[in-house]
Amino acid sequence: MGMFDTTGASPPTGNRKENTLRKLERLNKALGHEEPDRVPISDFFWGSFIRRWREELGLPDDANPYYHYDLDWIATVPNMDPWIRSFETIKETSDEVVVKTGFGALMRKVHRCPMPEFIGWEIDSLEKLEAAEFDDPYDRRRYFSAGDNQIAGVGDGFERNSPPWIQTVQSLWADFPVYGSMIECSECMIRLIGPQNHMMWLALEPKRMAAVLRRVGQFYLDCSKAAIDAAGEWLDGFVIWGDVAYKKTTFMHPNVWREHYKPWVKAITDYAHAKRLKVIYHGCGNVNAIFEDYIDAGIDGFNPLEVKAGMDALDLRRRFGHRMCFCGNSDIQVWESGDRQAIRREVLRKLNAARGGGLIFQSDHSVSSSVSGQTYDYIVNLVREHGRYPLQLGEFE
Repeated sequence: MGMFDTTGASPPTGNRKENTLRKLERLNKALGHEEPDRVPISDFFWGSFIRRWREELGLPDDANPYYHYDLDWIATVPNMDPWIRSFETIKETSDEVVVKTGFGALMRKVHRCPMPEFIGWEIDSLEKLEAAEFDDPYDRRRYFSAGDNQIAGVGDGFERNSPPWIQTVQSLWADFPVYGSMIECSECMIRLIGPQNHMMWLALEPKRMAAVLRRVGQFYLDCSKAAIDAAGEWLDGFVIWGDVAYKKTTFMHPNVWREHYKPWVKAITDYAHAKRLKVIYHGCGNVNAIFEDYIDAGIDGFNPLEVKAGMDALDLRRRFGHRMCFCGNSDIQVWESGDRQAIRREVLRKLNAARGGGLIFQSDHSVSSSVSGQTYDYIVNLVREHGRYPLQLGEFE
């Protein structure tokens, strides 16, 4: 493994729009717990939502909510697959497709359903996991070449031959603060061996799994370094994807997470910070038991803070003060109801967490196809109207 030449990675001087620089200043102030001109807003959108939004608002077929609403930041994903290879098509009809990915995961995507399902894994024993040798994290194809990759290709939609990551970053740079991203150990295990095997093997063979996690942790730290260095000055920040919790609490005992997973989160964060990049961690579920640990690891912002898992930005602000920026936490189930009064109450109440900075307004996961185009339009306008500093939230103060 080794570094590669990143000549040409620096963006052209002076070609970034003034509006984009204002968005970057707004975002960085919020992440640094200062009050900018207004609360930044963005989100993650299901493709099925975007299609509904275009139709309901009478927008053209190429309309994009990031551009339409001039949102404040956007995340991008390089090839994170352990093995860089094309999808192997197991089955394909007009209704569904089953592929084996570069994680060795068998994934079934039914086109009418919003999300795919895992139906099997190539690595189905601890012995196979221990013997697995991943492709070089510094392989240029991860960052500079088009190709199939699981995270970009098999999700709400289905895409073959995703464009080169660096091309995506560069195409967005003039208009948005652009974040790169990488998964960490826990997210890899879910995709590589499945959540059941992950938990069972960790419980039954803790020493052997500890060795595996050290190796996987180092691999994704190297992938993070390679991505950050490949993009150079085109990046404004970095997202770490790492689901470790469900509705009640963490999948594993907090001490197990602290021993085997937290060090790699901190190592990625430290490297990003050394390159002057802010870091947002995306972790679904109820992470109350380890929230202090993310602060300790140096994370700048936490996403998505799922309401349905018991996370509440106002409660977190009371408990932790301005030691973490909150990115998300607006209840998507309220958005899905379409009830304007309930939505207004939800949005304005959560904007209280933005006092003193420290809030990026987003849903508490992503915008689903159950949200109408008119509802999202209403929400953006609410945030733009009431999210200006000094905040004036009326009866929701």
